[in-house]
Amino acid sequence: MPGASLVDGLQKALDEALARLPIPKVMTYQLQDGWSSVNFVRPAHGLVALHGNHIIPVATLGLKAGNTTHGHRFEAKHDPITLRDADSYAEQLRTEGAVLPGFAERRAEIARQLAAAAAKQGLKPIDDDALLDEVTALVERPNVLLGQFEQEFLAVPQECLILTMKANQKYFPLLDAQDKLTNKFLIVSNISPQDPSAVIGGNERVVRPRLADAKFFFEQDRKKTLASRIPGLDKVVYHNKLGSQGERIGRVVKIAQLIAASLNQASLLEQAAQAAALAKADLVTDMVGEFPELQGIMGRYYAQHEGLGDEIAFAIEDHYKPRFAGDSLPRNQVGSVVALADKLETLVGLFSIGEKPTGEKDPFALRRHAIGILRLLTESGINTPLDQLLQQALSAFNQVADEAAVLQSLQEFIFDRLAGNLKEQGYSAQEIDAVLALKPQQLADIPKRLEAVRAFASLPEAASLAAANKRVGNILKKSEETVSSTINTALLHEAAEQALAQALDQVGPEAERSFIANDYTQSLKALAALRTPVDAFFDHVMVNADDAALKANRLALLAKLHHAMNRVADLSRLAA
Repeated sequence: MPGASLVDGLQKALDEALARLPIPKVMTYQLQDGWSSVNFVRPAHGLVALHGNHIIPVATLGLKAGNTTHGHRFEAKHDPITLRDADSYAEQLRTEGAVLPGFAERRAEIARQLAAAAAKQGLKPIDDDALLDEVTALVERPNVLLGQFEQEFLAVPQECLILTMKANQKYFPLLDAQDKLTNKFLIVSNISPQDPSAVIGGNERVVRPRLADAKFFFEQDRKKTLASRIPGLDKVVYHNKLGSQGERIGRVVKIAQLIAASLNQASLLEQAAQAAALAKADLVTDMVGEFPELQGIMGRYYAQHEGLGDEIAFAIEDHYKPRFAGDSLPRNQVGSVVALADKLETLVGLFSIGEKPTGEKDPFALRRHAIGILRLLTESGINTPLDQLLQQALSAFNQVADEAAVLQSLQEFIFDRLAGNLKEQGYSAQEIDAVLALKPQQLADIPKRLEAVRAFASLPEAASLAAANKRVGNILKKSEETVSSTINTALLHEAAEQALAQALDQVGPEAERSFIANDYTQSLKALAALRTPVDAFFDHVMVNADDAALKANRLALLAKLHHAMNRVADLSRLAA
C-alpha cells in the first residue's frame, strides 16, 4: 500500500474526524471575507497543527493552520500565545495562558477542589460523573466556590432541587452524612478573583428563581390527587397505533391484575391494580412537565402526601425499574408486579404493530425492557412461566393480527437477550445452548439448570451420553413412522435392549423425582448409569429392523430414553 505525506494524511484524518462528529444540529456562520459561510456546531476561531516546530499546512472550517493560540480570556499573561513547538503546547498554555489544557488533568483538579471545599463544611458533593465531565468541558481554569440558598426551599423534595441545580446551573449540591440535601452548593467558576463575593452572590441570585419555581410546582401539584389526574392521561398520546397513555394504563392494570392473580395473594391483586392505575398520573403534573426525569419519583411523593402508604407509593416510583444495567429492582412485590406489567405491555404492544428493534436501532428501548423482564422473573420471586405472562399481556390488547407470530417473535427476542445476558455472567456458549434449546419457561430455574449442565459435563460419562443423545435425536427425527410412547416388553429380544429398558426403568424415575424437586444437578447425575447400557444398545441392536413391530418398539425405547435425558437440557448440544 503506498504511503502518504504527513500533510495529506493529516488533512484526510482531520476531514474524516470532523465528518464523524455526532452534531445533531449545526449552525451556519460567515467567515471574515463576508461571502463564505461554514457549517459547524459553533464558530471556530483558530487551528494549530505542528510537527516539532514546523507548521503543517492543513486547513478546515475556513481556517489555515498556524502556531498561535489563545489562553484564558482574562487571566492569560499575554495574547495570543505563540507556540515554540508541539511539545511546548501544554506547558505554554498552563504558564502563559493560565489554563489547564488536558481534560483528565482538569477533571482531576475539579474533583480535588470539590472534595476539599465540601470537607471544610463537613459535607460531601453529589457523586455525578456526567456532571463532572460536562463542567470539565465548560471551564479552562477551575475555581470552586461555595454558595447557599434559603432553608425554606429544603421543604421541596431534594430530587427536584438537585436536578434543577445540576441541569440548569451545573452546580454540585452538597449532602450531609445521611445523603440528605443541605442548603449549600459548589460552583465551578472559570475565574479566580481576589474577592469572589460578587461571583458567589451572582450565582446565588440566579439559583433562587429556579428553586422558587420548583417549590411552586410542588405546592400546586399537591392540590390535586393522583387519581383525579388519571382522565388527563387520555389526552396524552402514547403511540398513534396504540392510543393514549390512558388506554395504555388500562392495559397495564389488566396485566398487573392477571399477574397478581396467578400469585394467589388477594391483597396483592388490589394493591397492584391501584398502583398500576396511578403509576403514570404524575406525567400530567407541573413538576414532571418541567423535569421529565422526575417521573415516578414525584408520583411517590404525591402518593405519600395523600396517605396512600408505602406499598403503593414505592410501587409508583419503582415501576420503571430496572431502568438500566445494574439498577436496583422494585422495593416490594407490588412494585415488581406493576414493573413487569408495564414492560410486558410495552413489548407486546410494540411487537404487535411491527415496531421491532433492527440492527443498532432500538428507538423504544425494547432490548432494555426485555432485560428488565428477565431480571424481574429471575430475581424478584415472581416465577410465573414466560409463555403465560406473554399470553396474559396479549389478552389486554384488542384485535392483534397473527397472535401466534407475535408470541413466537417475542419469545425469540427475549431468549436472545437472555443468552447474551448469561454469556456476560460467564456461562459458556455450549452450556447456554443446551439449556435454552428447551425454551424453559420458568426463567428463575435457568441458573440452576446451567449449574447442573456444568456439573454433568465434568462427569466421565458425559461425552459418551451426549454423543448418544445426539444420535438418538437424529434417529427419531428421520423416522417416518409415528413413534409410540409405549414399550412392549415381549418384543425386547436382544439382551442389550432388555438391559437398556431395565436401566431406564430404574434411572428414569429417579431422575424424574429429582427434576420435579428442582434438583437438576442430581437429575442429570442419575443419567450417568445409562452410559454402559446405551453404548451396548448401539453396539448390538439394529434399530431399523426389517420387522416393523420390532422397529417400532425400538423407536419407542429410544423415545423414552430421549425424554429421560432431555428434561433439564438438550444434552446433544454438549456433543463435540
